[in-house]
Amino acid sequence: MSPSELFNIVIMQGFAGFSLFSVLLLMGLGLAIIFGQMGVINMAHGEFMTIGAYTIYLASHLSETFAPGLMPYYFPPAILLAFIAAFAVGWLAEWLLIRHLYKRPLDTLLATWGLSLGMQQVFRSTFGPKEVSPTLPDWLLGSWSPMAGLDIPINGLFVMALTLVVCAVVFLAMFRSRWGLRVRATVANRAMANATGIDTRRTDRITYAIGCGIAGMAGAAFTTIGSTGPTSGSLYIVDAFLVVTFGGAASLLGTIASAFSISQVQSIAEFFLTGSMAKVLTLSLILLILMMRPQGLFASKVRR
Repeated sequence: MSPSELFNIVIMQGFAGFSLFSVLLLMGLGLAIIFGQMGVINMAHGEFMTIGAYTIYLASHLSETFAPGLMPYYFPPAILLAFIAAFAVGWLAEWLLIRHLYKRPLDTLLATWGLSLGMQQVFRSTFGPKEVSPTLPDWLLGSWSPMAGLDIPINGLFVMALTLVVCAVVFLAMFRSRWGLRVRATVANRAMANATGIDTRRTDRITYAIGCGIAGMAGAAFTTIGSTGPTSGSLYIVDAFLVVTFGGAASLLGTIASAFSISQVQSIAEFFLTGSMAKVLTLSLILLILMMRPQGLFASKVRR
C-alpha cells in the first residue's frame, strides 16, 4: 500500500468517524445537560434518540405516500419535528416520573431504565420489531471527491454542519440566555436560586426536555448512517455516558473533545482491527486516561 493510498484511507475513515462523532456529540450534549447539570442518570436517553429517528422515518413515509413533490424538502423540517417530539415526551416524563426522584441518583437510574424498556416495547408495538430506514432526499446521497481516490459522503458533511449549528445554539442558550442563567444558578446553589425567585422546578423540567430534544436530533442524524429499530438507541447509551464522563460531567467543551477523541480512535481502529477489538482498544485508552485524570478532561469548578 502506497503512502498516498494510506493517507486517503485514514482521511476517509476520519470522515466516517465524523459521522459517528456527530451522533455521539449530540447524544452527549443532551446527556451532559441532564446528567452533568441536573445529576439525573437518564438510562432512557437512547430511546429519546430513537423517537427522533422514527420521526424522520414517519416524515419520509408520509411525504413519499401523500406528497412526493415534497421529498427533496422534507428532511430539514423533519429534524425540527424530531426535536419537538422528543422534547414533548421528555417534558411529560419529567412531570410524571423524574421530578419525584431528584437527589436520588440510583432511583433515577432504575426508574429511567424501566422507562427505556417501556418505550422500547411501545416502539416494537407501533413500528414492529424490524429495522426501518427513511428515504433520504437525493441531495443527501453521493459523495464529494476533492481529489483522486478520496470520496467524502455528502450525508456526513450535512450531519457535521447540523452538529455545529446545534452546538452553537446550545452554547449561546447556556451562556447568553435567561434559561442558561437559571440553569447555572440552580446548579451552583439551588436554595439560593429559589430565594432569588427562580422557579427551579420549571427550570429542571425545561432542562430535561431540552436534553431529550437534542437526543431526538441525534436520532435524526443517525438515520443518515444507519437503520432504526426499537433498540437502536440503547446501543449508543453506553458510548454517550462515556463521552460525558470522559469529558467531564458538567463541561460542554469536554463533551465535544471526548466525542471527537472516542469517535476518531474507534473509526480508524476499526479499519485495521475488528469492530470488537476497536471497541476494546477505545475503552482501554479511556480507562487509562481516567485513572490518571478521574475528573475527566475538562472538570468544571462546580464539580470540584
